[in-house]
This record gives sequence, C-alpha cells and structure tokens, in this order.
Amino acid sequence: MYKTFFLPKMLKNTIFLIMLFFSLFRITEAEVIRTVNNVAIDDEILNIYIQTRIQKTIDNITEEEYSSLLNDLIDLYLLSTQDEAEKLKNTPQLKAQIELQNRGLIAQAVANNFFKNLKISEEEIRDAYSLQILNTPKLEYKASHILVETEQEALEIIDQLNKGDTFEILAIDKSIGPSAANGGNLDWFSPNQMVKAFSDAVEKLKNGEYSKLPTQTQFGWHIILREDSKPSIPPTLESIRQQIEQNIMQKSFQRYIQALRSNINN
Repeated sequence: MYKTFFLPKMLKNTIFLIMLFFSLFRITEAEVIRTVNNVAIDDEILNIYIQTRIQKTIDNITEEEYSSLLNDLIDLYLLSTQDEAEKLKNTPQLKAQIELQNRGLIAQAVANNFFKNLKISEEEIRDAYSLQILNTPKLEYKASHILVETEQEALEIIDQLNKGDTFEILAIDKSIGPSAANGGNLDWFSPNQMVKAFSDAVEKLKNGEYSKLPTQTQFGWHIILREDSKPSIPPTLESIRQQIEQNIMQKSFQRYIQALRSNINN
C-alpha cells in the first residue's frame, strides 16, 4: 500500500541530457576517424555513440572498449549505407520511425535548453520547503495489518480478533501481504507514504486499537492495528534540497508545456 513517486519520464530524460550536453560539449571541430562507403564517421559521432551505449565519454574508456564500440558503429554504417537501405528508408513505416526519432531528439534539445536556462532562486527553494513542511502530517504511526482478498475473509478475521485471537498470529496465518512473515508489522510511517484510504483508517484508530470494519484499497481488504504514534520530525532543507529543486524544475517545465499548448498552431 506504499505509494511510489516517479518523475515524468521526459523530465528524467531532459535532466540526463543536460549532463550529457555538457559532457559532450567540445570547442574543437570534429575529426573524421573513419569513412564507410564514402560516409564519414567523426569523433563527435563516436563520442555520442559511446555515451549512449555505456554512459562514458570517448576520453574515459579503455582501448578495448574504444575498439569494440568503433567496430559496432562501423557495422551500423555498413548496414545503413547499402543500396537496399536507401529503398527501405522510403517505406512509410521506416519514414514514420525516422520522423519520430528526429522529432524526439529535437524536442529533447529544446527541453535541454529550457532547463539549462532555468534559474531557481534560493527564495523559491525556501518557499517550497516551507510549504512542504506546512503540509507534512503532524504524526507518524506504527501499525500492522492483515491483507486478504475479499471483504468476507476480512470480516471473519475481525470476528476472530473480537474473540481474543492474536493479531500477529492471524497476520502470519492469513495475510497475503509481504509483511505477513513479520506478523503484519509495517513499522513507522508517515500518512503520505500510504494510499489515502489506508492512512485515513489508521488516523481514525486509537493507539492499541484494531479496525472493526475492513478497509479496501487496490491491494485488497485490510484489517489494521494501530500500535503507536509520535510527532513527526520534518526533514531539514539540505536533506531534501535536491528533491525540491527537481519538483520546481518539473512544475516549471509543465507550465512551459501548457503555455506551448495554449499557443498551438494547427
């Protein structure tokens, strides 16, 4: 029932490509290192190929890696410069794939430029931190649960608890959740780490009390035992600074996309 947070895939890609841009940026002109069927392969192309394949730059690989990757790139050029390739690249499917790849690279370059020029002030970071602390739940909870597939199973377990059966033993015997082996123990958690229905049910209980009605989530039906609670300790700014900066970047990029959408030219 834990929530998982993901950055949007495009944001992850653009952050990576900013680093890639700076790692690949060079003042000198590209130098041709091989010619395959009259098509030049320069060191800039090889550098990008190496970065894509093994996340290193041309200056930070072994001779064996250099030789192997260069040979792979030569093979790629050999195949793509055959007469047959010229015919194939004009087929509708391949043309569409090439178009999408080109658009993707251009879009990523534009996104790179957006993040490269984005300025995040210390005031923005501190304001975002203050808002996050304001929205942080005041209590943390220690709880256990028994997870079953149906409401009827859950009601039967609650009946057993009402008759005096031990929560931990029932969790080991009946629960289908990953915490079953530990007697259903979830240890300490903040409400925002759990799905809302589960957190709401925990907050309504008193310490030492188990739920008299089961709670349904996307994982199944839960019988919850709230064992303890304590005041939450907010994280320091420095411990979550990077997360805050990424959130600001994400929101800025989303606003940028929305502005572009509002001015879309059909």
